[in-house]
Amino acid sequence: MSNTATDSSPTILLVEDDGTIALGMVRMLEMEGYTVKHFVTGEEGLASLAEGLPDLAVLDWMLPGIDGIEVLRTMKREHPSVPVIMLTARISEQDRIRGLDAGADDYVVKPFSLRELAARIRARLRTTQRVAEREGWLEFGSVRIDLRHRILVRDGQETRLTTHEAGVLAYLVARPGQDVPRDELLEKVWGYVPTIATRTVDNQILKLRKKIEDNPNDPRHILTVYGTGYRFEP
Repeated sequence: MSNTATDSSPTILLVEDDGTIALGMVRMLEMEGYTVKHFVTGEEGLASLAEGLPDLAVLDWMLPGIDGIEVLRTMKREHPSVPVIMLTARISEQDRIRGLDAGADDYVVKPFSLRELAARIRARLRTTQRVAEREGWLEFGSVRIDLRHRILVRDGQETRLTTHEAGVLAYLVARPGQDVPRDELLEKVWGYVPTIATRTVDNQILKLRKKIEDNPNDPRHILTVYGTGYRFEP
């Protein structure tokens, strides 16, 4: 493991078993001003989370032991607020959809440019920061939501929103009564140019409805606009 740190720099968890690729990535990320924690197996990467959460994780798909998809699923289940970028040599559309639907915030295909990866990391951290910077509580129906800290309170019960859930909700809430296309949500919240068919947005909406709607099957606040996307009604 390599771990070059400064007190204020964002921390990147890198799980990559190819030594040559990892060395170039670590050097590039440190030059960008990040603290890098590098591990070669998924088990080591997951174990490191007990010592503190990173600001972002970069995971290789093909790892010795448990693969990157299983690491991703575990991270999103236990620490949903940590954004994750997947690295993979898999190029099929089905593999990309599988990665997105497993919870990946971004997907980079090998071979890739280190400059492109750095740009994607910066973009993902900016998206996370924009959600965190929203102040105050949002109230509608029977829920109160603190988007800054991704806390939702409904009927006295407190739950956490994932980064994507908070991002989708923040984007819709900022446009009350406006029809928002799925492709727009995918591009603005996930940072993807919508060139592939995926149910990623729909899956996040289903999860949000279960958390905020009295009856998720007959929603009052996040409405489906058939053939287009979704609309928020306070």
